[in-house]
Amino acid sequence: MKVTFDRIKKYNPWDGINFNLGYERTAYLDKISDFTGNKLIKVIIGQRRTGKSYLMRQIINKLISNDHINPKNIFYLNKEYTAFDDISTAVDLENLFSYYIEQLNVQGKVYIFLDEIQNINNWETFVNSYSQDFTREYEIFISGSNSKLLSGELATLLSGRYVEFEVFPYSLSEFAGINNQIINRGVFLNFVQTSGLPEMMNFNNEEVRGHYIGDLKNTIVLRDIVQRNNVKDINLLEDIFKFLSLNIGNLTSFTGIVKYFESKQKRTNYETISTYVQYLVDTFILHEAGRFNIKGKQALAGVRKYYLNDLAFKNYIFGYNPSDIGYHLENFVYLQLKQLGYHISIGVINGNEIDFIAQKTNKTKYIQVSYLLNETSMEREFENLLSIKDNHEKIVISLDDIKFSDYQGIRHLRPWELTE
Repeated sequence: MKVTFDRIKKYNPWDGINFNLGYERTAYLDKISDFTGNKLIKVIIGQRRTGKSYLMRQIINKLISNDHINPKNIFYLNKEYTAFDDISTAVDLENLFSYYIEQLNVQGKVYIFLDEIQNINNWETFVNSYSQDFTREYEIFISGSNSKLLSGELATLLSGRYVEFEVFPYSLSEFAGINNQIINRGVFLNFVQTSGLPEMMNFNNEEVRGHYIGDLKNTIVLRDIVQRNNVKDINLLEDIFKFLSLNIGNLTSFTGIVKYFESKQKRTNYETISTYVQYLVDTFILHEAGRFNIKGKQALAGVRKYYLNDLAFKNYIFGYNPSDIGYHLENFVYLQLKQLGYHISIGVINGNEIDFIAQKTNKTKYIQVSYLLNETSMEREFENLLSIKDNHEKIVISLDDIKFSDYQGIRHLRPWELTE
């Protein structure tokens, strides 16, 4: 245990080490800070390499700098590092943590940070034990790259005792902030044609960027999905991801995907397709939005839409096509709404589609997305919204150079104006 403890020292602030904190993600820090100072388990989830580890280091830095927490009262372990391959079970983690408490003679409240915790077998027993320990104060922060990190029995076990935060790639405002740019049409177009992944900001060479995105996709598919779920048909999984990436924002059904592959002489079935798609969604590389009947106020089964967590997966792996800007715009709006904390569905009313219904607490927005507004598209987008007879906010988003005046209560926004 001494050897492992000596290794973990270099990743902790105990000896006054200054770590690379990256770009400060103020929105996440502020949100998480609202839930600190209590026994709630802070669960940070999101796709690989969206900056969860940087965010954890920023939280640690804030605790030390702003809240004057003794650095020795912070315990950080990242299970992505090969240095900790020997910490494979909850028992190993317990032994290391106890050794840390003893060696540093830690007194008072301890802040526990466990990064990519899904790589520790039975980790939930450790977290559950320390979160309920009434003999000493512990505050626990955990991160993972799978949406099922807390699911089933564990979610029930910890019900009411955890709060979840989903971390996305950089938003447009963060992208502009890093590059010291004022957001406008040009910056927006650059953003949707490149990437919001933090590490991509360090690459100027397009070939290097392409290799990075390809490697990341392979890691997610092969390591996070294939190995953990014992996937048999890797080629099919890859083909499904390609199909959905190239059909951003199109209404899609599992039956339709089966028929598509059958037309390509690739045999599969509904169950396999639905399972593989769910694996992709669970890793956050894809998001799905179901349909909702606005008049009937009920979710509709079957057809849904899919969006990429970062457009780089399409732009660099399958190629950027300028004619796809409308789909990219829709993907951007979806992610922006998600980052603002909305639950999103596709609206259906009188047989017509409302691109997005965005809901949270007591707030609802109806949103139509159009690349450019002309006489025909204006009539279609505005009339669809006007058919909704409630008083919730209605918005049309387009990339037009000019800003249109409100029309019968419907606002017109350019995509970079979609904020709270």
